[in-house]
Amino acid sequence: MKKIKKRIERLRKLIDHHRYLYHVSDRQEISEAALDSLKKELFDLEEKYPQFITADSPTQRVGGKPLEKFEKVRHPAPMLSFNDAFSKKDIEDWSERISKLLSREEKNQVDFFCEFKIDGLAIELVYENNIFATGSTRGDGVFGENVTQNLKTIEAMPLILREKEEVATELKKEGLSEVLGFILDQKEKGLVVRGEVFMTKKEFERINKEQEKKNLPTFANPRNMAAGSIRQLDSKITSQRHLDSFAYELVTDLGQKTHEEKHKILKAFGFKTNPHNKYCENLKEIFEFHEYWRKNRERIHYEIDGIVVIVNNNKIFEKLGVVGKAPRGAIAFKFPLKQATTILENIKVQVGRTGVLTPVAILKPVEIGGVTISRSTLHNEDEIKRLGLKIGDTVIVGRAGDVIPEIIKVLPELRTGKEKRFFLPKRCPVCGTKVLRALGNVAWVCPNPDCFAKKRRYFYHFISGGAFDILGVGPKIIDRLIDEEIIYNPADLFKIKKEDILKIERFAEKSAGNLIKAIQAKKKITLPRFVYALGIRNVGEKTAQDLAQYFGSLEKIKKATFEELQKVTDIGPVVAKSVSKWFFKRRNLDFLKKIDKAGVKIIEEEKSMFSKILKGKIFVLTGTLETLSREKAKERIMMLGGIISDSVSKKTAFLILGKEPGFKYEKAQKLGIRIIKEKEFLKMTK
Repeated sequence: MKKIKKRIERLRKLIDHHRYLYHVSDRQEISEAALDSLKKELFDLEEKYPQFITADSPTQRVGGKPLEKFEKVRHPAPMLSFNDAFSKKDIEDWSERISKLLSREEKNQVDFFCEFKIDGLAIELVYENNIFATGSTRGDGVFGENVTQNLKTIEAMPLILREKEEVATELKKEGLSEVLGFILDQKEKGLVVRGEVFMTKKEFERINKEQEKKNLPTFANPRNMAAGSIRQLDSKITSQRHLDSFAYELVTDLGQKTHEEKHKILKAFGFKTNPHNKYCENLKEIFEFHEYWRKNRERIHYEIDGIVVIVNNNKIFEKLGVVGKAPRGAIAFKFPLKQATTILENIKVQVGRTGVLTPVAILKPVEIGGVTISRSTLHNEDEIKRLGLKIGDTVIVGRAGDVIPEIIKVLPELRTGKEKRFFLPKRCPVCGTKVLRALGNVAWVCPNPDCFAKKRRYFYHFISGGAFDILGVGPKIIDRLIDEEIIYNPADLFKIKKEDILKIERFAEKSAGNLIKAIQAKKKITLPRFVYALGIRNVGEKTAQDLAQYFGSLEKIKKATFEELQKVTDIGPVVAKSVSKWFFKRRNLDFLKKIDKAGVKIIEEEKSMFSKILKGKIFVLTGTLETLSREKAKERIMMLGGIISDSVSKKTAFLILGKEPGFKYEKAQKLGIRIIKEKEFLKMTK
């Protein structure tokens, strides 16, 4: 219990620090996703151990203090925030919690209204005698900042409410005739409305370009820019930023029975409401709404990071009340995090196919982008030192390119003193050979050519997608074939017979036959794939393609001198040395003979046969393609002289767009990169 209490205290202190930076100073040291993850951990701990909840906990307050340069305004009712949910289970748990507070009749009446959770700035608008009187920021939830003049520059906000006749006509259309008189009478007395100020992606990009031209600092994201614009003392600057806004809450009681009715009334009065908001009858419809916009959020011209789910029935919503500074009857259902915090539980060392020792982080499982992450490569010893990493640390983990897990930052503020330093072993953890520092490299290497780990990793590489691409043969099958002493090197794969496979436990006649067919089907291989499969140090798919294209045959690559190798585009002395050294070693030449005897045929093409239609053009892939695997698409591009890149930049010629694209799609749009779908790509490369 002492450890739990200490963890809660450290989390509070760290969250307060980052929330102050975010809400008061309009800057940030860690991402919003990482901060959300810390807040979620604190919320869950306080939910489980309520005896440790204190009045000053971040879960019990909203926002930061108002800036001193603006007059303070007291809100008629506190501006609350929402607790976060990141999964279907979180939503189901929330639904179950609120159900316990309701009668059987009320449970049957529960339905929902879903809104976009826009990444902007919450504001409150007060209208007196139909005219916009005061506008303020959220501030600390009780007092906000008076930013009336700046809010007046936003055209989405009405300075005067619509005429009675116009409102009446609109409300009748929406079936609100029964409360029409009361609504119109109250309208004359006063109205309190809440909404969100935000900036479009296009406007954000425009202003940042202007900032760069003036050698001024750029903004990190549209939310920060919107907040900075609203907090300008000179409203002329705000007006130049072209802010937008949606109204989402009617604080004044006009007889509205549901949250959905609030939106209809707001629209009738002349407020801009979000057309994408939706009534949802049950959790199933909430999940469908959330999933649809998770996949299609790039279509929206502003940033959203999830949806807000609200109990639609106002009486039930009010009955559910408030816990801390969040209403029980609403919750923010966030999209999967691009970053999250977790604990580094251990560091293990893997030995790769070239003998390089790679430290791997063993993490407390955490969900990022809809995928559970439990491991992350740390690359090398120097990377661990750069991060200042210790076993037991709380770390921020992200997914590079929405795919590869990586540790981004250590949070030393959460250390307990029991964390341990990591030391790379002096001997290979598999064969016990003394490791050596690779010449001119940061990596440590096992020099033993017969190291068992190197052999296995080399096998895995040999059959991988960019190499022989043997379908149905993965690491587990390779492990069993090695353990049963059926294969000793990759050439043995092509000599396996069905009888050999049937000796292995759990292999039946049919599965053994399918395995042999899969291997024999790959006896013909293109030269670039074969060169890549050899596992030559520093030779990836692109370099293998360059070598094949330049020399045209394996025999010519084998005989190429160090000087000749350097004549190949993008090949320098380091790669040239690796290639010449590989073909100089007797054991490697013997392996090539074994491959030849096993019946493997290399499809060698003369240089003139390589088409140049894509020469020099850089391609980036995102999402899942329908008819091609990523490996096949990459091979196609490289065979035609194109270049594959993992990241989008100004030099990118084409982004190939598949289903469920990642953040590369957004970046390509911002940079004006040509985006093509799979069909167009196939036509281009016929």
